[in-house]
Amino acid sequence: MIEFFKEPNIDWMGKAKYFYGLSGILLLAGLISWVYQGGLRYGIDFKGGTNVDVRFAQPPNIDQVRDALKTQGLGNSEIQAISNGGLAASNSNEVLIFVEQKGQGDQALDTSKAQVLTALNATYGVKGSSKPDFNAATPSSLADVLTSSDPLALSVNTGDRYQQLAKKVLAYRDTTKDGVLTNFDDLSAVDGATPAVISALKSNYALGNFAIRNVEIVGPKVGAELRRQAILVTLYALAGMLVYIAFRFEWVYGAAAVLAVFHDVLITLGFFSLLHFEISLTVIAALLTLVGYSMNDTIVIFDRIRENNRLLRRESFAAVVNKSINQTLSRTILTSGLTFLTVLVLFLMGGQVLRAFSFALVVGIVVGTYSSFGIAAPLVVAWNNWRGHGAVAGTGPAAGNKPRGSEGVTGRLAPAGRR
Repeated sequence: MIEFFKEPNIDWMGKAKYFYGLSGILLLAGLISWVYQGGLRYGIDFKGGTNVDVRFAQPPNIDQVRDALKTQGLGNSEIQAISNGGLAASNSNEVLIFVEQKGQGDQALDTSKAQVLTALNATYGVKGSSKPDFNAATPSSLADVLTSSDPLALSVNTGDRYQQLAKKVLAYRDTTKDGVLTNFDDLSAVDGATPAVISALKSNYALGNFAIRNVEIVGPKVGAELRRQAILVTLYALAGMLVYIAFRFEWVYGAAAVLAVFHDVLITLGFFSLLHFEISLTVIAALLTLVGYSMNDTIVIFDRIRENNRLLRRESFAAVVNKSINQTLSRTILTSGLTFLTVLVLFLMGGQVLRAFSFALVVGIVVGTYSSFGIAAPLVVAWNNWRGHGAVAGTGPAAGNKPRGSEGVTGRLAPAGRR
């Protein structure tokens, strides 16, 4: 194994008060920011909004779509490319645009649809023509156009015949062509669409490069339910880890580890508030990743503490903890450092979509690594000293049972495996 330090001898527990002070400052700064801003900034995943399903003639440039939406004040919109199976696909012709909710009911639907249409028309709309877009035509508007031009030269039941024909033509467009027709001549496959009808359509319509297939509202109640579920998932994860560590080590280790992870999450959220990042579902995923990563690093240190606690019975518990942290220091720097470099590159070069997600990981890895030796371990030592078991290592938590005739050791020992 690569070692960055040869037998370091750093008094980590002697510096515990500085770790507590630094954490207190970061937590207080985050709390002040939360209060000043009236809480965290939630993304449209949690606030609710309008889903606009858009189909393009060709796979669109997502960055270009995002820039077009920004010009209409929709910079906070989320864009997801979807395939026919509903999964994300980089070469998909269909995207789902999630616009922040403004208003309620049909008015909100119409407003969001109009804004998205205006934004997309500026980039993907019909160029150099004043004709309406056939891909945006409705059965009634198409029937009116056909009735007025009368390409079939009907003398009776003109309105009914053209209404039926309009429905057939648009059904072909929406079903066979997935909502976007790219060539009027393709309509020759429709029963009743004679060359005269197709010629009339060419004269009255132009073909755009996209069509809005569906618009629906995701209400704030759904967003509130998502927030509640995100909090519950995080708490369930912490509770499960507490039970595991309490079983494998002792309850004080589990409590210290959970408090340290809770500390990591709060500080990360504090940075989100200070730097005005929004909380989205991807950020919740990053926070859960942070919980697992930080807990893993803490367990490595705790396992070494337990092992040394059995071997170094004549040393104080604080000295054993210092030695354990120093022994795992190279491993911590190697794993955390490489992971940090990876997520830092993702933050700097991953683009706007991954910015908040990667930022949570960048902050979380630094804070999570620091809390393993700066918060979790000192909490165990502080508890041990308060209980009066810190003078000799053999009397600390998870020290194990001494041979018969030796003095005063209590406490359980989970099976220790050398790392």
